[in-house]
Amino acid sequence: MENRNGEIHIEDDEARAGVTNTGLRWVLAVGLLLAIIAMTLVWIVPALTAA
Repeated sequence: MENRNGEIHIEDDEARAGVTNTGLRWVLAVGLLLAIIAMTLVWIVPALTAA
């Protein structure tokens, strides 16, 4: 952290105070994929059985 002309400037790592990892991205990607598959099945299965 540094003070320039009365303004405080903080580096990204200090402001975030956390570790950046890809675990959340995988959870979101897998969840999205499962939601797409589930919605596709809900749409296709009744269309096949109605014929």
